[in-house]
Amino acid sequence: MKAIILFGHGARDARWREPFDRLAGLWRDQNPHTPVELAFLEMMQPSLEEAVAALVSKDASEIIVVPVFFGQGGHLRNDFPVLLESCQKQFSGVKLSATPAVGEDLAVLQAIVDFGARAL
Repeated sequence: MKAIILFGHGARDARWREPFDRLAGLWRDQNPHTPVELAFLEMMQPSLEEAVAALVSKDASEIIVVPVFFGQGGHLRNDFPVLLESCQKQFSGVKLSATPAVGEDLAVLQAIVDFGARAL
């Protein structure tokens, strides 16, 4: 079974995660047969490892991590690959992969342009 992890940075303010919770809810509403978990790099739970473990416990055999970051900064170039590799070693029976940061996608950028245009 395939599953998805929406991976964010994390923050001290608990309200920061509210859009992530809404995003996961939208995923569940629109893709009810593909499990989703949130995960955060720091300051919030669950961690990437905890999210992978939760999906493995639901019999996920392939997990795609979607970094909900605007760009491929230092965290995604340096910290994230180490975390992903560690999870792959720990959960060797699961295929783990990752997409580029969502902000690298033209459709996401266009959605931001459209959002700005609606504000005019």
